[in-house]
Amino acid sequence: MHALPVVWYSFGYSDSRGVETMFERLLPHMRVKTIYDIDLHALKEQGMKGIITDLDNTLVGAKEPLATPELVKWLDVVRDLGFKVVIVSNNNETRVSKFAVPLNIPFIHAARKPWNRAFKSALAVLDLPAAQTAVIGDQMMTDVLGGKRMGLYTILVHAISPADEGIMTRFNRLLERVALSRLRKKGLWPEEDRK
Repeated sequence: MHALPVVWYSFGYSDSRGVETMFERLLPHMRVKTIYDIDLHALKEQGMKGIITDLDNTLVGAKEPLATPELVKWLDVVRDLGFKVVIVSNNNETRVSKFAVPLNIPFIHAARKPWNRAFKSALAVLDLPAAQTAVIGDQMMTDVLGGKRMGLYTILVHAISPADEGIMTRFNRLLERVALSRLRKKGLWPEEDRK
């Protein structure tokens, strides 16, 4: 299999006892600026067949009610390549269904990520094992941590519109800053990637 050219770090670091630290569980397999920077062909070559994606600040801004034309085109490419897609969001049913139904994408709302239940449900919807599924999201504390716990291939994107984030997401961002500081000290996160 070919390595993905946009992969910055592989996960798997552990301490001297072989125990993965909590901070290292927040390291994604891949980091990209936006979903449009993901090499979908390379992802497919790695054996991925399904994509679990977050909604707010991953696919569109947190206050964007519908998909943009650019996103619709990207989703067409995703489907043309044979990927199955499901949206998993911590947001409410009204928000997620209004976005997902016109796109004919199955969804799980009020997911309570990073807990396993929603990821397990998403894998059941996709009818795929974790080893063949990638999760895309903008938060280390929900998307990456939850995905890693389930054995999914994790892809972290930059938040599209951080100013529109709710209180819980802002709290998670504070925790992310602490984690990023620790990861930088360990040399696991490049200094030039500061937000």
